[in-house]
Amino acid sequence: MVTLKKVAEVLEAQVVSGQEGLGRTVKQACGSDMMSDVLAYAKEDFVLLTGNIQVVRTADVSDAAALIFVRDKHPEQEVLLAAKDKGIPVLYTRYTMFEACGRLYELGLRGCSAKDRK
Repeated sequence: MVTLKKVAEVLEAQVVSGQEGLGRTVKQACGSDMMSDVLAYAKEDFVLLTGNIQVVRTADVSDAAALIFVRDKHPEQEVLLAAKDKGIPVLYTRYTMFEACGRLYELGLRGCSAKDRK
C-alpha cells in the first residue's frame, strides 16, 4: 500500500485541500470521467483520477481516499468546499489521465476492474 503523500509526490500534484489526510494508504487507482464506472468498479482504499469536476458525491459514496484532477484542472470553490465537508483530500496534477495512471501503476497501485467489484 502507498500513502497519499507518496501519490502526490509521484504525480507532482498540488494539494488543494485535505493535507491532514495525506497519511492514508491506498492500494488502487481509478481513472475515469464516467462516474457510473467509478460506482460500478471502485473499491475502498483507492484514489480517483478525473477531469470531471462533478465528482464529490461519487467520491463520497464510493469511499474514495482522494480526488486527483488531471490535465491541470483546478476545481472550483464549491467542489473544494463539498470535498472538505466530506473529508476528501483534493489534489491536481498537470499530467494527463494516461500518464498519471501509468505513474501510479509503476508505483504499485492497480486499477479497479469488474473482477474486483464490491
